[in-house]
Parts: sequence; C-alpha cells; structure tokens
Amino acid sequence: MSNWAAFKLGYVARRNRVFASPKFQHWAARLPLIRWIATRRAAGAFDLLAGFAYSQVLRAYVEGGLFDILTDGPLAAAAVAERMGLSESAALTLLRAGRPLMLSEEPAADHWMLGEQGAVFASNPGVQAMVRHHRLLYTDLTDPIALLRADRAEPTTLSRFWTYAGALQGATERGADTAEYSELMAASQHFVADEVLASVGFGDAQRLLDVGGGHGAFLRAIGSAHPHLHLGLFDLPEVATTGARVLGEALGDSRVTAHPGNFFSDSIPQGYDMVSLIRILHDHDDAPAAALLANIRRSLVPGARLLIAEPMARIPGAEAMGEAFFGLYLWAMGSGRPRSPAEIAAMCRAAGFTGARFVATAQPVNASVVMATA
Repeated sequence: MSNWAAFKLGYVARRNRVFASPKFQHWAARLPLIRWIATRRAAGAFDLLAGFAYSQVLRAYVEGGLFDILTDGPLAAAAVAERMGLSESAALTLLRAGRPLMLSEEPAADHWMLGEQGAVFASNPGVQAMVRHHRLLYTDLTDPIALLRADRAEPTTLSRFWTYAGALQGATERGADTAEYSELMAASQHFVADEVLASVGFGDAQRLLDVGGGHGAFLRAIGSAHPHLHLGLFDLPEVATTGARVLGEALGDSRVTAHPGNFFSDSIPQGYDMVSLIRILHDHDDAPAAALLANIRRSLVPGARLLIAEPMARIPGAEAMGEAFFGLYLWAMGSGRPRSPAEIAAMCRAAGFTGARFVATAQPVNASVVMATA
C-alpha cells in the first residue's frame, strides 16, 4: 500500500470517529459558522431514510394519472379526488406528499397545480415510462439482502422481464409481447441522444452503425441532426427490419441499411467509420462485454471510432445514479454492471482500440460518453 493510500485510509477512519461522536453532533448543530453544514447533512441523512417513500409518491402520481390531471389545474382537492377515484382525504394526502417534492403546488388555498418537478414529469412520457417500469425493481428490492445473497443464481422480477424481452446475453429472438420494453426504449432513448448531440461531433463521419439499435430511436435523432450521415442498424432480424423501415419512413430509405444479426455470434458489418453502442455495454457482464468490444474492433479500419454512451459510474455529480441506482438495478436484472469511464477505456484498449477518451456531458444522469479510436 502506498503512503498516500495509507494516509487516506487513516483520514477517513479519524473523520468517521469524529462524525459518529454525539458530542461533535451536538456541538456542530449549535455552532453558527458550521450549522448549515450540519443541517444539510442531517437533511441528506433523512432523505436516505425516507427515499423509498418519495419514490412511491412519484409512482402514485404517474400510475394515478395525477400529472395529467394537474395539467388542467388549478383544481380543488375534491375535483382531483373525483378524477382519481379517491376520497378527498386520500387525494389531499397525496397532493400534500408531492408538495415538498415539487411535484404539486398550492399557490392559493385549495387550488392545486403542477410543481416545478411535476411540470417536467408531466411533459416527459419517457420519464413516466421509466417510473412505471421501476415497479419491477421495487418488487426485487423488497428484501435487498436476500437479493444480494441469491448472487444472481435465482430469477428475479426484472430478470424475467428482460429475458422475456429477449434483450440480454445475445438472445436470438425477441419475446412476442414486449410492448413495455418497446415503449421504454423508444420513450427514453432521446435522453441519451440529446447528450450525444450536444457533446460529440459527427461532421467528419460519413457512415454510422448503431449496434443493438432496436427500432432506431437513437439513429433517428442523430440522422435528423446530421442529414449527411448514412445510417446502419444492427440488431436481431425482426428488430432490425422493423427499425430500418421506421427509419426509412422518417429519413428516407436511401439513407438506411438494415443489418440483421446477433452481436455476440455474428460479425459486425464493415464499411462504417463510426459505430455506436447506446446503453448496451453496461447491460452485460465483463466477459461478454469484452467479447462485444473485440467483435466491433475487428470490423473497423484504423482511425474509425466507437461511441459508447450510457449512464456510467463515478461521474462527478451523478455518483448515486451510477453505483447506487444502476448498481442494484443491473444486479437485479441479472446481467451487467455500471462501469466508470476509466474501466470502459481500459476495456477498449484491451479489445485492440488504440485509445479511448472520456467526453463530459451536461446531464450525466442521462448518459456519459467514451470515444474509442481503432
């Protein structure tokens, strides 16, 4: 162990002993100069304690249609209750619960409207689709220790969903009834596309291949912004065919090529100077993820680029999203893990890429970017 590592370990241990002291907590809460720090930390601790309730309030707003209802506001609690099929007391409890979370607001007595966060959720069907989807995760996290002790050896609610959707481990066919999967992917993909468009240049690219691109939501966003690009879509046969048709109708058939196949067992199509992996790598464990990167590298000529965009671990300002949320989500899913940009860059180099660099994005909770060069 280096001297610096030993110093850091000693510092953290001493800091924790101080913070755990009731005398220190009592003193910190009363000293004017640092009272605001103590207050902020106490509020953060309570948010950890009560966060499960906050998420269920959000879920009730989404599944109860309350965002749509409040869009017509201001409304009295009685009117909200009637439209939700609740008693007035129940509706008022939910409205008040959402008020400190900025989901709802009461600017005048018994005149309820959307709050600041509520206005964002109401206007964004992609976010609401994600909230509805998370009911599966809530089920799996009922007993988090049991989930971890199972060590991915037993099926979970999430793993059953993703297995049935045919979206993991190179499934050869998509499930027949995957409306929720399709809605989730299509409605939420623009979050990633917006971050990529704002942080990555496509002016020197001519041909872009999206590997595992589904029905083409990402390619449609990129292709609309960069009409010079020819777009390739590589996914399972029935998915690629449908996606290419949708893309062709939106952007023109001459700009789109469908490539049916399995990205684990089939060669990646050649002739593209940029390949994208959008929310794909973190879905897979290290061995299959490394194999996928190596498969892509074999398809690229020197100088071609690989764009990896997904939520990543250890990003300043988005640490909790990366390892707390996605760490448990992917564990429950039964495949994959969140990786830091440094880990992804190292995997790219191991797969034969000459270099890889991190590209910062404005909203890393939606996605961060790593660009690798063949």
